[in-house]
Amino acid sequence: MRFSINIPNFGEFADARTVAAVAAAAEQAGWDALFVWDHVVHDKRERQGQPFGDPWMLLTAAALATSRIRLGTLVTPVARRRPEQLARQVATLDSASCGRVIFSAGLGGPIADEFGSFGEPTDPVVLAERLDEGLDLLARYWTGEPVDHQGRHYQVHDVTLLPASVQRPHPPIWIAGYWPHRRPMRRAARWDGVVPLFADARHGQAPRADQVRELAAYVHQHRDGREHEPFEVVVGGVSPGDRAQARDLIGPLADAGATWWDERRLQTGEDLFRLAPILRRIEQGPPVL
Repeated sequence: MRFSINIPNFGEFADARTVAAVAAAAEQAGWDALFVWDHVVHDKRERQGQPFGDPWMLLTAAALATSRIRLGTLVTPVARRRPEQLARQVATLDSASCGRVIFSAGLGGPIADEFGSFGEPTDPVVLAERLDEGLDLLARYWTGEPVDHQGRHYQVHDVTLLPASVQRPHPPIWIAGYWPHRRPMRRAARWDGVVPLFADARHGQAPRADQVRELAAYVHQHRDGREHEPFEVVVGGVSPGDRAQARDLIGPLADAGATWWDERRLQTGEDLFRLAPILRRIEQGPPVL
Protein backbone atom coordinates (compact mmCIF):
# COMPACT_ATOMS: atom_id res chain seq x y z
CA MET A 1 0.00 0.00 0.00
CA ARG A 2 1.24 3.46 -0.95
CA PHE A 3 -0.06 6.81 0.27
CA SER A 4 -0.86 10.07 -1.50
CA ILE A 5 -2.08 13.56 -0.67
CA ASN A 6 -5.01 14.94 -2.66
CA ILE A 7 -5.71 18.68 -3.09
CA PRO A 8 -8.02 20.74 -5.33
CA ASN A 9 -6.69 23.23 -7.87
CA PHE A 10 -8.74 26.10 -6.43
CA GLY A 11 -8.82 28.25 -3.33
CA GLU A 12 -5.41 28.58 -1.69
CA PHE A 13 -4.08 25.80 -3.94
CA ALA A 14 -4.53 27.91 -7.08
CA ASP A 15 -1.06 29.35 -6.34
CA ALA A 16 1.83 27.35 -7.82
CA ARG A 17 4.16 28.36 -4.97
CA THR A 18 1.69 26.96 -2.44
CA VAL A 19 1.44 23.66 -4.30
CA ALA A 20 5.25 23.48 -4.50
CA ALA A 21 5.41 23.93 -0.71
CA VAL A 22 2.78 21.21 -0.23
CA ALA A 23 4.73 18.83 -2.47
CA ALA A 24 8.00 19.47 -0.65
CA ALA A 25 6.34 18.94 2.74
CA ALA A 26 4.71 15.71 1.53
CA GLU A 27 8.01 14.37 0.26
CA GLN A 28 9.79 15.22 3.51
CA ALA A 29 7.04 13.58 5.57
CA GLY A 30 7.25 10.30 3.64
CA TRP A 31 4.18 10.43 1.39
CA ASP A 32 4.43 8.67 -1.97
CA ALA A 33 2.50 11.03 -4.26
CA LEU A 34 0.66 14.33 -4.63
CA PHE A 35 -2.49 14.50 -6.75
CA VAL A 36 -4.23 17.69 -7.89
CA TRP A 37 -7.76 18.14 -9.21
CA ASP A 38 -8.29 19.25 -12.82
CA HIS A 39 -11.21 21.68 -12.93
CA VAL A 40 -11.98 24.95 -14.70
CA VAL A 41 -14.96 26.11 -12.62
CA HIS A 42 -16.01 22.94 -10.74
CA ASP A 43 -19.40 23.84 -9.23
CA LYS A 44 -19.95 27.48 -10.25
CA ARG A 45 -22.32 28.21 -7.38
CA GLU A 46 -20.16 26.69 -4.65
CA ARG A 47 -16.84 28.02 -6.04
CA GLN A 48 -18.03 31.49 -6.97
CA GLY A 49 -15.22 33.99 -6.37
CA GLN A 50 -12.51 31.36 -5.85
CA PRO A 51 -9.35 31.37 -8.00
CA PHE A 52 -8.37 28.29 -10.00
CA GLY A 53 -4.88 27.24 -11.09
CA ASP A 54 -3.97 25.21 -14.16
CA PRO A 55 -3.12 21.74 -12.79
CA TRP A 56 -0.16 21.13 -15.10
CA MET A 57 1.49 24.40 -14.12
CA LEU A 58 0.83 23.63 -10.46
CA LEU A 59 2.36 20.17 -10.86
CA THR A 60 5.38 21.56 -12.70
CA ALA A 61 6.08 23.76 -9.69
CA ALA A 62 5.70 20.67 -7.50
CA ALA A 63 8.10 18.70 -9.70
CA LEU A 64 10.79 21.35 -9.44
CA ALA A 65 10.46 21.39 -5.64
CA THR A 66 10.79 17.61 -5.18
CA SER A 67 12.85 14.65 -6.34
CA ARG A 68 11.00 11.50 -5.25
CA ILE A 69 7.21 11.68 -4.95
CA ARG A 70 4.92 10.83 -7.85
CA LEU A 71 2.78 13.62 -9.31
CA GLY A 72 -0.45 13.73 -11.26
CA THR A 73 -4.07 14.72 -11.57
CA LEU A 74 -7.11 13.05 -10.04
CA VAL A 75 -8.61 13.27 -12.55
CA THR A 76 -8.27 14.91 -15.98
CA PRO A 77 -11.39 14.97 -18.18
CA VAL A 78 -9.80 14.10 -21.51
CA ALA A 79 -12.93 15.13 -23.41
CA ARG A 80 -12.44 18.73 -22.23
CA ARG A 81 -8.92 18.98 -23.66
CA ARG A 82 -7.27 18.66 -27.05
CA PRO A 83 -5.33 15.36 -26.95
CA GLU A 84 -2.28 16.80 -28.71
CA GLN A 85 -1.98 19.67 -26.24
CA LEU A 86 -2.59 17.37 -23.29
CA ALA A 87 0.06 14.95 -24.57
CA ARG A 88 2.58 17.81 -24.70
CA GLN A 89 1.76 18.96 -21.17
CA VAL A 90 2.07 15.50 -19.64
CA ALA A 91 5.26 14.64 -21.53
CA THR A 92 6.81 17.96 -20.47
CA LEU A 93 5.96 17.27 -16.84
CA ASP A 94 7.26 13.72 -17.13
CA SER A 95 10.56 15.16 -18.34
CA ALA A 96 10.71 17.88 -15.68
CA SER A 97 10.03 15.30 -12.95
CA CYS A 98 12.41 12.67 -14.38
CA GLY A 99 9.59 10.20 -14.97
CA ARG A 100 7.36 10.68 -11.93
CA VAL A 101 4.01 11.40 -13.60
CA ILE A 102 0.84 9.37 -13.07
CA PHE A 103 -1.94 10.29 -15.51
CA SER A 104 -5.49 9.80 -14.26
CA ALA A 105 -8.47 10.32 -16.55
CA GLY A 106 -12.23 10.27 -16.34
CA LEU A 107 -15.43 11.64 -17.76
CA GLY A 108 -15.26 14.84 -15.70
CA GLY A 109 -17.88 16.89 -13.97
CA PRO A 110 -20.04 18.60 -12.99
CA ILE A 111 -20.88 18.25 -16.68
CA ALA A 112 -23.28 21.20 -16.90
CA ASP A 113 -20.75 23.59 -15.35
CA GLU A 114 -17.47 22.20 -16.66
CA PHE A 115 -18.67 21.52 -20.22
CA GLY A 116 -21.99 23.25 -20.81
CA SER A 117 -20.69 26.61 -19.59
CA PHE A 118 -18.34 26.71 -22.57
CA GLY A 119 -20.68 25.39 -25.24
CA GLU A 120 -19.13 21.92 -25.13
CA PRO A 121 -21.21 18.73 -25.57
CA THR A 122 -22.87 17.52 -22.38
CA ASP A 123 -24.08 14.12 -23.58
CA PRO A 124 -22.26 11.55 -21.39
CA VAL A 125 -22.17 9.09 -24.29
CA VAL A 126 -20.30 11.59 -26.46
CA LEU A 127 -17.95 12.46 -23.60
CA ALA A 128 -17.22 8.77 -23.04
CA GLU A 129 -16.47 8.32 -26.75
CA ARG A 130 -14.07 11.28 -26.65
CA LEU A 131 -12.44 9.89 -23.53
CA ASP A 132 -11.76 6.49 -25.08
CA GLU A 133 -10.58 7.88 -28.40
CA GLY A 134 -8.47 10.51 -26.62
CA LEU A 135 -6.80 7.94 -24.36
CA ASP A 136 -5.75 5.84 -27.33
CA LEU A 137 -4.31 8.94 -29.02
CA LEU A 138 -2.41 10.00 -25.90
CA ALA A 139 -0.78 6.60 -25.56
CA ARG A 140 0.30 6.77 -29.20
CA TYR A 141 1.57 10.35 -28.96
CA TRP A 142 3.71 9.48 -25.93
CA THR A 143 5.61 6.84 -27.92
CA GLY A 144 7.26 9.51 -30.06
CA GLU A 145 6.27 7.56 -33.17
CA PRO A 146 4.30 8.99 -36.15
CA VAL A 147 0.55 9.08 -35.61
CA ASP A 148 -2.19 8.94 -38.26
CA HIS A 149 -5.75 8.68 -37.03
CA GLN A 150 -9.20 8.99 -38.52
CA GLY A 151 -11.71 8.71 -35.70
CA ARG A 152 -15.20 9.81 -34.89
CA HIS A 153 -14.06 12.82 -32.88
CA TYR A 154 -10.39 13.35 -33.76
CA GLN A 155 -8.31 13.32 -36.94
CA VAL A 156 -4.51 13.32 -37.03
CA HIS A 157 -2.39 13.52 -40.19
CA ASP A 158 1.25 12.37 -39.96
CA VAL A 159 2.15 13.91 -36.59
CA THR A 160 5.12 12.99 -34.41
CA LEU A 161 5.23 14.62 -30.97
CA LEU A 162 8.72 14.78 -29.44
CA PRO A 163 10.12 14.28 -26.95
CA ALA A 164 8.37 11.07 -26.05
CA SER A 165 7.42 10.54 -22.43
CA VAL A 166 10.29 9.53 -20.14
CA GLN A 167 8.31 6.55 -18.86
CA ARG A 168 7.93 3.79 -21.41
CA PRO A 169 5.70 2.99 -23.11
CA HIS A 170 3.85 5.85 -21.37
CA PRO A 171 3.14 7.20 -17.88
CA PRO A 172 0.82 4.98 -15.82
CA ILE A 173 -2.78 5.63 -16.82
CA TRP A 174 -5.45 5.33 -14.12
CA ILE A 175 -9.17 5.54 -14.91
CA ALA A 176 -11.85 6.97 -12.65
CA GLY A 177 -15.49 5.91 -12.46
CA TYR A 178 -18.36 5.08 -10.16
CA TRP A 179 -18.78 1.54 -8.94
CA PRO A 180 -20.95 -0.48 -9.55
CA HIS A 181 -21.09 1.01 -13.07
CA ARG A 182 -19.35 -1.60 -15.19
CA ARG A 183 -18.32 0.35 -18.29
CA PRO A 184 -15.77 2.63 -16.53
CA MET A 185 -14.30 -0.44 -14.81
CA ARG A 186 -13.87 -2.24 -18.14
CA ARG A 187 -12.20 0.92 -19.45
CA ALA A 188 -9.85 0.90 -16.46
CA ALA A 189 -9.00 -2.75 -17.08
CA ARG A 190 -7.39 -1.73 -20.40
CA TRP A 191 -4.92 0.53 -18.63
CA ASP A 192 -2.87 0.57 -15.42
CA GLY A 193 -5.18 1.40 -12.53
CA VAL A 194 -8.63 2.35 -11.32
CA VAL A 195 -9.74 5.27 -9.15
CA PRO A 196 -13.28 4.42 -8.08
CA LEU A 197 -15.91 6.38 -6.24
CA PHE A 198 -18.89 4.60 -4.74
CA ALA A 199 -22.58 5.40 -4.47
CA ASP A 200 -22.37 5.40 -0.67
CA ALA A 201 -18.75 6.62 -0.34
CA ARG A 202 -18.11 9.84 -2.20
CA HIS A 203 -14.96 11.99 -2.18
CA GLY A 204 -13.41 11.93 1.30
CA GLN A 205 -15.36 8.88 2.48
CA ALA A 206 -13.68 5.48 2.68
CA PRO A 207 -15.51 2.64 0.90
CA ARG A 208 -16.43 -0.70 2.42
CA ALA A 209 -13.90 -3.50 2.01
CA ASP A 210 -16.43 -5.83 0.41
CA GLN A 211 -17.11 -3.26 -2.32
CA VAL A 212 -13.39 -2.88 -3.02
CA ARG A 213 -12.96 -6.65 -3.19
CA GLU A 214 -15.87 -7.01 -5.64
CA LEU A 215 -14.57 -4.16 -7.81
CA ALA A 216 -10.99 -5.47 -7.86
CA ALA A 217 -12.16 -8.93 -8.86
CA TYR A 218 -14.33 -7.53 -11.66
CA VAL A 219 -11.52 -5.41 -13.12
CA HIS A 220 -8.99 -8.25 -12.99
CA GLN A 221 -11.47 -10.52 -14.81
CA HIS A 222 -11.44 -8.03 -17.70
CA ARG A 223 -7.68 -7.53 -18.01
CA ASP A 224 -7.64 -9.59 -21.24
CA GLY A 225 -4.24 -11.22 -21.02
CA ARG A 226 -2.71 -8.64 -18.67
CA GLU A 227 -3.80 -10.33 -15.44
CA HIS A 228 -0.21 -10.69 -14.21
CA GLU A 229 0.87 -7.11 -14.97
CA PRO A 230 0.86 -4.52 -12.14
CA PHE A 231 -2.50 -2.82 -11.65
CA GLU A 232 -3.36 -0.17 -9.06
CA VAL A 233 -6.62 0.14 -7.11
CA VAL A 234 -6.82 3.61 -5.56
CA VAL A 235 -9.20 4.35 -2.70
CA GLY A 236 -9.21 7.19 -0.23
CA GLY A 237 -10.82 9.26 2.43
CA VAL A 238 -10.00 10.95 5.70
CA SER A 239 -7.83 8.65 7.79
CA PRO A 240 -8.01 8.75 11.60
CA GLY A 241 -5.16 10.44 13.41
CA ASP A 242 -4.83 7.48 15.75
CA ARG A 243 -2.52 4.88 14.20
CA ALA A 244 -4.47 1.86 15.42
CA GLN A 245 -7.72 3.29 14.10
CA ALA A 246 -6.06 4.08 10.77
CA ARG A 247 -4.87 0.47 10.51
CA ASP A 248 -8.37 -0.75 11.30
CA LEU A 249 -9.77 1.42 8.50
CA ILE A 250 -7.14 0.95 5.78
CA GLY A 251 -5.86 -2.57 6.52
CA PRO A 252 -9.07 -4.34 5.38
CA LEU A 253 -9.08 -2.22 2.20
CA ALA A 254 -5.53 -3.36 1.43
CA ASP A 255 -6.55 -6.96 2.09
CA ALA A 256 -9.46 -6.46 -0.34
CA GLY A 257 -7.12 -5.39 -3.16
CA ALA A 258 -6.52 -1.66 -2.70
CA THR A 259 -2.91 -0.67 -3.47
CA TRP A 260 -3.08 3.10 -2.79
CA TRP A 261 -4.67 5.16 -0.02
CA ASP A 262 -5.38 8.70 -1.22
CA GLU A 263 -5.74 11.11 1.71
CA ARG A 264 -8.68 13.37 0.82
CA ARG A 265 -10.78 16.00 2.54
CA LEU A 266 -14.55 15.98 2.55
CA GLN A 267 -16.02 18.34 -0.03
CA THR A 268 -18.07 20.09 2.64
CA GLY A 269 -16.34 22.88 4.51
CA GLU A 270 -13.46 25.23 3.84
CA ASP A 271 -10.74 22.76 4.95
CA LEU A 272 -10.97 21.38 1.41
CA PHE A 273 -9.19 24.37 -0.14
CA ARG A 274 -7.20 25.78 2.82
CA LEU A 275 -3.45 25.23 3.17
CA ALA A 276 -3.12 25.11 6.98
CA PRO A 277 -5.22 21.97 7.68
CA ILE A 278 -3.66 20.14 4.73
CA LEU A 279 -0.16 20.92 5.96
CA ARG A 280 -1.02 19.71 9.46
CA ARG A 281 -2.18 16.38 8.04
CA ILE A 282 0.86 16.09 5.76
CA GLU A 283 3.31 16.70 8.57
CA GLN A 284 1.74 13.88 10.61
CA GLY A 285 2.97 11.50 7.90
CA PRO A 286 1.13 8.73 6.04
CA PRO A 287 -0.78 6.01 7.89
CA VAL A 288 1.27 3.06 9.14
CA LEU A 289 -0.15 -0.40 8.52
